[in-house]
Amino acid sequence: MAVSESTIIERVRRVPPGYVTTYGDLSPGAPRHAGWVLSRSPGGVPWWRVVRGDGTWPKGRQQRELLTSEDVPIRGRRVVMAEARIPPEAIL
Repeated sequence: MAVSESTIIERVRRVPPGYVTTYGDLSPGAPRHAGWVLSRSPGGVPWWRVVRGDGTWPKGRQQRELLTSEDVPIRGRRVVMAEARIPPEAIL
């Protein structure tokens, strides 16, 4: 069963600056659902803090710049997940 849209938005808002979460952490078993919800989310939702499980970001340069501005650790084209990923239970 997919997580509700409002729950996904609430979880994203709980991710503090300098950290990231993944689509799968937002909606276990249905990460594409989380992506769909974020694509329709209202303004003010820190969408750039959501990356793929391998640390890559889907929204290109703009997302990288926003992550960098929050001092999210990046090596090459990936977020250093061991340092930046907030534990899923911290945003539930």
